[in-house]
Amino acid sequence: MQQTNWHVITGAPCSGKTSVICELERRGHPVVHEAARAYIDKELEKGKTMAQIKADISAFERHILYQKIEIEQSLSKDATVFLDRAIPDSIGYYLLEGLNADDPIQKSGLWRYKNIFFFERITFEKDSVRSEDDEIAAALDSLLKKSYQMLGYEIISVPLMTVEDRVDFILTQISH
Repeated sequence: MQQTNWHVITGAPCSGKTSVICELERRGHPVVHEAARAYIDKELEKGKTMAQIKADISAFERHILYQKIEIEQSLSKDATVFLDRAIPDSIGYYLLEGLNADDPIQKSGLWRYKNIFFFERITFEKDSVRSEDDEIAAALDSLLKKSYQMLGYEIISVPLMTVEDRVDFILTQISH
């Protein structure tokens, strides 16, 4: 396992991760956007529906897991990078779908992340990419937290604040 200087932004769907990642990027910080959202957007552009994209949930989750692995393999472990979700998030998604999580658990041992920033949930809003509802988001909140904790990570809880205040909070945490 290699120690990295990567900071993970995670939490339930609709917790403000993407807005914070975009603000970090706007301020000049290197970021990695969420692999699942990018993949789903690309498939929707091809005319597929969410039902078609997730028709084989096992294949979908495996594709997202291996896409994250490929992305993370391309990063310098010494670079300060903010990730919108990371490999261990796949553990929570596999468990949510009733899939065997051995593969994402094993792959989560490839790297050690510097910090895990876990976002408190905000009011759930459905969009064209989210297939979850508020009940699933609550379940994912718990599963994602447990996924990182079982891997021995200390989670830094990011409270409900404005996007700018959340970014300032995160940047203050990493400067310690």
